[in-house]
This record gives sequence, structure tokens and C-alpha cells, in this order.
Amino acid sequence: QVHLVESGGGLAQAGGSLTLSCTASEGTLSRLPMGWFRQAPGKEREFVAAVSGSGGRTGFAESVKGRFAISRDDAKNTVYLQMNSQKPDDRAVYYCAADRVAIAWALPARPEEYDYWGLGTQGTVSA
Repeated sequence: QVHLVESGGGLAQAGGSLTLSCTASEGTLSRLPMGWFRQAPGKEREFVAAVSGSGGRTGFAESVKGRFAISRDDAKNTVYLQMNSQKPDDRAVYYCAADRVAIAWALPARPEEYDYWGLGTQGTVSA
């Protein structure tokens, strides 16, 4: 069992940056593919970014490619989402997720591929 806790949400100005963290308070993230999703008001949850279990591969939604970065520090049991050049459309609740199947190269991009979820953290962008 993996219990995920997101942190770092808050208010950023348009064009600014915000870094989210996802830590496993229970269990280990080591070798697990990890992802970030977001859900804006009135919209479905959408994929944002993923990092493979090895950390060697990353994937991003087209809407954030070139602006966001995902990384992991297994020694700290933490995954990060660095959000740069923020836009008002980035306003959403951001969720961290873990795939319990430890495949080194996998980059899951669909919510149903993930087994563990955090409760989310709000990211707000002011115009």
C-alpha cells in the first residue's frame, strides 16, 4: 500500500513558477512509474506528466510541454512537478499518482493505469 501526499500548491502569477511535491507517507515510490494529473472546475481529470520507474524517461501533455518538468528523488520518496511560465489555464487541483507495477521504462498516461492517488493540491494562477 502506498499513501501519497501532495504539497506545494498555492497562488502563482501568470508567467511565474510553482513546484509541487508528492511524498509517500506510507510505502515506497522506488521503481514505481509516477504521474501528475489535474482537474479544473467543470472538467475531467487530465494527464499532465509522468516519470518512469527508473527516472530515465519522462512524458508530458502537449499543453504543458516545454513549461513543466517532472523529477523524482527515490531517496526522499518524493516526486516533483516544476511548473514554469504558468498560464490561467493551469489553474486546477493537481493529483499525484503511482502505478504499483514497477516497470522501469513505463510512462502511464491514463488515470486507470494508476493504482494509488493523493488527495490533491490546488494550484491557482492569477492573471
